[in-house]
Amino acid sequence: MNQVTIMGRLTRDPELTYNNATGNAMVRFSVAVDKKLSREKRQEMESRNQPTADFINCVCWGKLAETVNNFSGKGKRVIVEGRLQTGSYEAQDGSRRYTTDVVANAVEFIDWKDRDGFGGGDSSRASGVNNFPKNNQATDTANGDDDFFDANFSPVDDERIPF
Repeated sequence: MNQVTIMGRLTRDPELTYNNATGNAMVRFSVAVDKKLSREKRQEMESRNQPTADFINCVCWGKLAETVNNFSGKGKRVIVEGRLQTGSYEAQDGSRRYTTDVVANAVEFIDWKDRDGFGGGDSSRASGVNNFPKNNQATDTANGDDDFFDANFSPVDDERIPF
């Protein structure tokens, strides 16, 4: 079984691109995932300028890609669920380079930026954002799993919200 779940902070803003032939959206981002270290081990690694986090490359497609681009940014916390994918390519210098990515099928926003790209609310302050996914979660809609509220959604007036 190839299933991955990671939680961490985005190391940079997501990079959204569209395929010229199909118009399909794709976004790339990386997540810094803290290593579980004791205080002493963390201080030792920091003193030697060694990383105390793993930096994991992620990619997602379609509506999920657009949602990640719109509602997350550098420093924001996310949970990414997906599968591990490896690949390789030939670099300009002729050497073989190997890649490992998490291909996301779901991204849960622990923090997110608002529609205007400002600041970072957490899940308790998301009520004013239209088109925000249920449970702060975006899922891949390519499999017919449309998990979004419509444009007129208001968490105050919607009886589907259990609180």
